[in-house]
Amino acid sequence: GDVLEAIRRERHDLANLREMADLVVDTSNYSALDTRLRFKRLAGSLSGRMTVSLISFGFKHGTPLDVDTLLDVRFLPNPHYDPELRPLTGHDAPVREAVLGAEDCQNFLQKTYDLLSFLIPRYAAEGKTYFTLGIGCTGGRHRSVAITEELARRLRDQDTKIDLFVRHRDVEK
Repeated sequence: GDVLEAIRRERHDLANLREMADLVVDTSNYSALDTRLRFKRLAGSLSGRMTVSLISFGFKHGTPLDVDTLLDVRFLPNPHYDPELRPLTGHDAPVREAVLGAEDCQNFLQKTYDLLSFLIPRYAAEGKTYFTLGIGCTGGRHRSVAITEELARRLRDQDTKIDLFVRHRDVEK
């Protein structure tokens, strides 16, 4: 039958279950692989390890719905305005160097890492099994991607008591 009508019926039928849920994950913008990995990590977090998700995004595409904390990095110079960097993303070395090379960025990264180092074990001690941090810039292609990757690297290097999940929602938009 009609797919949209089937989705509406399913949402109606599951509304009570959604109200009882401890966690709701909006997978609308996830690929099939991202969805599988996300739920695998969430299931694994029930074993006692905290799942930490870092999501880069662009404010012009809307804020993600499934974040616990959101940080805005639009205070940093925007590589979009450099014609050589515009077609690249935060995954590319020239953009990473432009973003991460700024003194304000290094200070921000250290303060954010310190904040995460403080929050994550305290959330875990309270029984929280997941924590999602959204990091946003204007378009979600340059600054937020580079910063998300650098924070992920720092967390991987220092913390073995978490399962880390990284997603770049708008990098290809």
